[in-house]
Amino acid sequence: MMEYLSQLLPIIIYVLLIALIILLIIISVKAIKALNKVQDVVDNVDKKVKTLDGVFDVIDIATDKISLFSDRIITVIAGAIEKVFKIKDKKKSKKIEEDKDDE
Repeated sequence: MMEYLSQLLPIIIYVLLIALIILLIIISVKAIKALNKVQDVVDNVDKKVKTLDGVFDVIDIATDKISLFSDRIITVIAGAIEKVFKIKDKKKSKKIEEDKDDE
């Protein structure tokens, strides 16, 4: 009985190993197919994103122009306000000088 088991056990182990190798090969093939499908999806998404690059470039240029225009308007307004305050300061300093001269 012991001889029979010592001969049968390696055969069972070899059969199981062969089944395991076949199973691993099948899983590997399915994984490769799945990765190819994923690659196709990624390529498709990449193409769609590249078509949107033009739109984003236009938006970027438009925001740059609007920013430049608003900066110029703010500079002009700030300059006008600064001139108004300088004129008031000059009038005050002239009044102060006239008051000093009158004393």
